[in-house]
Amino acid sequence: MSDHVYKSLELTGSSSVGIEDAISKAIAKASETVRNIQWFNVVETRGHVVAGKVAHWQVTLKVGFTLE
Repeated sequence: MSDHVYKSLELTGSSSVGIEDAISKAIAKASETVRNIQWFNVVETRGHVVAGKVAHWQVTLKVGFTLE
């Protein structure tokens, strides 16, 4: 394994389906413009409640990518 330098950025994904879907959407969108994404770390999870039920999820994550 060679040595790498990483940069990280913070994203917030949202979904009415669930936490994993919110994470996947955020990473997929970032992948459109950011190359070499290697890892993510969930920083915060929030939700919106309507009529006593979870209606929407928001997940904030740090995403790390290698610099070229």
